[in-house]
Amino acid sequence: MADDWTAVAKAINQRVDELGMTQRKLAERSQVSQAIIREIQQNKIQRRRNAKTLEALSVALDWHAEHLSAVLDGRRPPALHDVPSDEVPARLTAIERHLRSITRQLATMNANLESLRGDDRSDG
Repeated sequence: MADDWTAVAKAINQRVDELGMTQRKLAERSQVSQAIIREIQQNKIQRRRNAKTLEALSVALDWHAEHLSAVLDGRRPPALHDVPSDEVPARLTAIERHLRSITRQLATMNANLESLRGDDRSDG
């Protein structure tokens, strides 16, 4: 199936209207230039877009990150909180890794704090 940029333009325009959002606000929230947003909304220039552009616009419009990609491909967009089951283990691993990093940082900070407290006691 060919990319359906008309459907993407329609989805964005409807959502912007629903949210009462200006093009400028959408650009700020998505970090996508107003010129690109205008091109997509008006659907006058159809060119290959970076998947991150559609993802950023989807998130800025309070949709699931894959919403506009699904619209473009003619698929049913996922619900906001849908997570493909094959992504769950990878996400959990990333969370665990991040928590270990935070734990190490806190341990270092606590050790530094104790060291500073010890220095204060020896000075007094």
